Amino acid sequence: MFEQENYLENFVQSIFDSLPVEERPSNPSLVVSGDGRYGNLKAVQTIIRIAVANGVNNLIVGQNGHLSTPAMSNIIRQLNKDKVTCMGAILLTASHNPGGPTEDFGIKYNAQNGGPALETLTNMIYEKSKTIQSYKRADVPHIDLTKVAATKGQLSTG
Repeated sequence: MFEQENYLENFVQSIFDSLPVEERPSNPSLVVSGDGRYGNLKAVQTIIRIAVANGVNNLIVGQNGHLSTPAMSNIIRQLNKDKVTCMGAILLTASHNPGGPTEDFGIKYNAQNGGPALETLTNMIYEKSKTIQSYKRADVPHIDLTKVAATKGQLSTG
């Protein structure tokens, strides 16, 4: 499904468009990873570009784009332990459904507390995804996610 033209881009931009600006931390971080299903690496690269274009300054991505949902939740909680610096996480998973090129591919958003976004926010994201006209995309170089590394300063759009 995510292979449909602009499906991933529209949904991810809808997440950013639906998040209350006043609740975003300054110099925000975002965790992005998935359970390794088909298309995960391609999707992570796309999400990185959209996140940077939407003002995310720090991205935490698992090696090969893999992190479990509990690991992502823990990272969010650790980053926000003393002060809210992480806006949440975009998870690429279809839970326990089958994977593969023609199977399920889910995009979920976890909030600043590390848990799933509230239904009011997920409804806003879904409604926005039905009417979105454009999405932001930064010209960011391809990131080699096979290596454990920090890619500081290379994701800036300006």
